[in-house]
Amino acid sequence: MKNSKIIFALFFTYFLVAIAGCKPKKADGDSVVETEQNTTTPVIDEHNSRNSVDWNGTYQGVIACADCDGIKTSLTLMDTGDFSRTRIYLGKEEAGRTDSGTFQWDDTGSKITLNPEEGEPQSYQVGENRLFLLDREGNRISGDPAENYELVKNRADYQLENKKWILTELMGQEFVPGEGSTEAFLYFDMETGRISGNNSCNVLNGSYELKEGNRIAFGPVASTMMACPDMAIADQFNEVLGSADNYTIADGTLSLNKARMAPLARFRQE
Repeated sequence: MKNSKIIFALFFTYFLVAIAGCKPKKADGDSVVETEQNTTTPVIDEHNSRNSVDWNGTYQGVIACADCDGIKTSLTLMDTGDFSRTRIYLGKEEAGRTDSGTFQWDDTGSKITLNPEEGEPQSYQVGENRLFLLDREGNRISGDPAENYELVKNRADYQLENKKWILTELMGQEFVPGEGSTEAFLYFDMETGRISGNNSCNVLNGSYELKEGNRIAFGPVASTMMACPDMAIADQFNEVLGSADNYTIADGTLSLNKARMAPLARFRQE
């Protein structure tokens, strides 16, 4: 029995020595640090103005000016990467300036730089329905009230815009194209804030702006000058665009109205 105890003690000692030999050795001056491997994949937030905001459209505002009363600006950003811009220098006699070109996003997807065909580049930070003018270093301009350096996106109405509306009633009278006349219609382009169409005789185009409470303001409308057998319809159509100040849409019918009077014109959606 005594010999058995001795043999067991020797075997246990040998087992401890073997385990100790399996531990990593450390060189002089080094220390062994046990670390837990991090297997968690970092989450990258890919949401930015470029992919999370409806940025294409027309923006307007008055930008502060050093030698004039302000620069009335209308800037249209198209999803093709092109832009068009009109600037009117208030308080000066010179006519407005219109230019166009392309724009590019920065790596963060939060800023754009306009590259006009002529003139210097200009950068904006893109926000929700806002563009904020940046200085040459790419920073927001401070000092004067913030609204002096921002453009506000035009209101949008998905029921009205990007649809073709065909004239069915004009000044209370049913409209049916007669001999020598053509289909009269309007198309409201959400991206550019412009209308196009036909007044039953001539092709027309112009600008419009949607306002709170279903109000609408049409800008100057240009049209071709072709003569037709019944010019009265075309003239009345143009008058409607010059006087309508609000609209309603119900059951697929668009009505252009002036104040609370009877509709000036009605259209059906194609």
